[in-house]
Amino acid sequence: MKSKWIEFNGKQILYQDFSNFFFDEKAVIVELHEVQSIVLGLPENSALVLSNFSNTEITANLMPILNESSSKTKTHVRKTAVLGITGVKRTLGDLLSRITGQPLMYFNTEQEAKEWLAQD
Repeated sequence: MKSKWIEFNGKQILYQDFSNFFFDEKAVIVELHEVQSIVLGLPENSALVLSNFSNTEITANLMPILNESSSKTKTHVRKTAVLGITGVKRTLGDLLSRITGQPLMYFNTEQEAKEWLAQD
């Protein structure tokens, strides 16, 4: 598992690392299932999540899997910051957010994302 817990300004953040999987759908799915099990074990409305999709394609096959995972975990997530989502991926991210009701905030840098997540 590439994903890990990081600390920023005294806050624990689950860094979901989907970066550099390019077109490897299987790797994305394996990582997704692992982070999903972590999030489901957390109290409701507690998780601060930073998801990095840099250099990873969100394919049509992945969208329903991402939707299902997001629907399952949204009650446990307090805030989600996302990196590496631009262009068509941004459109798909907005669609995912509308379908699942889980708001996503997009950032260009990891630092900006961490600062936003650490704000109360």
